[in-house]
Amino acid sequence: MQPVFFQLDERLANPGDTLPVEGHLDEASYVLGQHEFSLPGGIDYDLALTNAGEGILVTGMIRCHVVGTCDRCLEDAEFDIAGEVDEYYLFEEPEDEKDDESDDDLDYALVLPDDTIDLSEALDTSLIMETPFVVLCKPDCKGLCPVCGENLNEVDCGHAAQVEESRRPASPFAALADLKLDDQQ
Repeated sequence: MQPVFFQLDERLANPGDTLPVEGHLDEASYVLGQHEFSLPGGIDYDLALTNAGEGILVTGMIRCHVVGTCDRCLEDAEFDIAGEVDEYYLFEEPEDEKDDESDDDLDYALVLPDDTIDLSEALDTSLIMETPFVVLCKPDCKGLCPVCGENLNEVDCGHAAQVEESRRPASPFAALADLKLDDQQ
């Protein structure tokens, strides 16, 4: 994601000061694991920056429309993301980072030396956290036929019985069918 720098000024000079910030990013796409997603309308964000004394707390929302590839049928899968943004930018590096008990969950970035913060990591994290792990074109997507490769959402290729038979577990007694017993003892 492209950097999104915000210059801190006198509007956030005192603890408790809050400043609303909204904007739009013309991001075209992003990658998550093996998936590549396009963002046809970019990303919109609506944030509140608050001077929390030791740093700037950034909270708010991102919104975007995403197009990816369905994991089952390989057609386009579209969904909307509305994710929460929550990031803390400290003015100075904490002196005692070795306090293992209380700082385990502390997540922060630093205000840059020129009194700017880069919002891109916070926006990117929110986007990734809201992206589904399994991407589907629709919740009941039937996928591709494992025999012929047809999209089962569009056609019934007739291989359903063959596929069902291959998925049925074999009887544990199937090996006994060919067993020949000698009646004479």
